[in-house]
Amino acid sequence: MTSSSTLGIKTVLHPVSDLAAAKKVYAALLGKAPQTDESYYVGFETGGQSIGLVPAGGPQGMASPVAYWQVPDIEAKLAEVTAAGATVREAAHDVGGGRLVATVTDPDGNVLGLLQDR
Repeated sequence: MTSSSTLGIKTVLHPVSDLAAAKKVYAALLGKAPQTDESYYVGFETGGQSIGLVPAGGPQGMASPVAYWQVPDIEAKLAEVTAAGATVREAAHDVGGGRLVATVTDPDGNVLGLLQDR
């Protein structure tokens, strides 16, 4: 089908209305304190995955959790999924630390995240 496969789900971001309350729940669930604890993002690393809490859905306006699939070439994967019928919601952009992210929607409106670590 394609030469550009995914490397699995790497990150799941959860929009939250109360960051402090959500942080307590996720710390209890995961059995550890967050590795990143900022007013705009709280992040946990566990089992090779990143779990992020984003107040009010962040600038992306998330209304539900978004899973980010790790890919070796984000632009190639964006081209593949849009050719297959997805719509770009958020173009690939650097979010710091050499990480590129993008989001697309499938034909039913579900948001799919893509990420590439450089």
